Amino acid sequence: MSVHNEVKKVTTNTLLRMKAAGEKIAMLTAYDFSFARVFDAAGIDVILVGDSASNVMAGHETTLPITLDQMIYHASSVIRGVNKSLVVVDLPFGTYQGNSKEALSSAIRVMKESGGHALKLEGGEEIVESVKRIISAGVPVMGHLGLTPQSIYKFGTYAVRAKEEAEAEKLKRDAILLQEAGCFAVVLEKIPAQLAKEVSESLTIPTIGIGAGPHCDGQVLVMHDMLGINNEFQPRFLRKYANLHEQITNAVQQYVKDVRRKDFPNEKEQY
Repeated sequence: MSVHNEVKKVTTNTLLRMKAAGEKIAMLTAYDFSFARVFDAAGIDVILVGDSASNVMAGHETTLPITLDQMIYHASSVIRGVNKSLVVVDLPFGTYQGNSKEALSSAIRVMKESGGHALKLEGGEEIVESVKRIISAGVPVMGHLGLTPQSIYKFGTYAVRAKEEAEAEKLKRDAILLQEAGCFAVVLEKIPAQLAKEVSESLTIPTIGIGAGPHCDGQVLVMHDMLGINNEFQPRFLRKYANLHEQITNAVQQYVKDVRRKDFPNEKEQY
């Protein structure tokens, strides 16, 4: 029996056991109760309440505008739909960088007010003190290296990261630093597959890839992308498992037609 199937509730320890057993970890983003309930029942190991809500839920160009209060709202909604999945919540931009005391305060608010199970922070050496302080308070932390969307204005592009040797070596060091600081897992976003393989093999904690090839210990995608709700975003790493944009559009158009031609509601659909 697989590690996932034998547990009633996925925890950080479950993910460590899955890596040790060579079982891949499946992770998806969610931002509300309804989708969280569906994903949880479908067997997702980890649900990420991503700051990507800034993009896909609020329509912002970047993840930077979303606030701590808004992240707590989304996380609270997701938690109410979950029975088995581990729920990880992004700390948003400006709530942990450069000030470990503020980072701990932000972390405590998310955990107390949302009921989330763990947090995710972007960065390596630059934020390791915040990571240590949060973990010292008993809050599990997932790291995030490679393309870190909260730093998009520093990068100036969403291109693949760590292609050059210097940046690749820093990423390797940062991964070890995060593990030593106590992180239970680390996301590797949009980096060369060979580098992700090296990092995954060097760590005892799981790596979760997005655009980082097949050698990571798990994979994560944004739900709006993999379900085909968002048609504008089509990077190489994305596999669409549905085309809900087309299905929803057709359903709404049919509803409009039925209402206008007085076909809805019919005799069976009234009291």
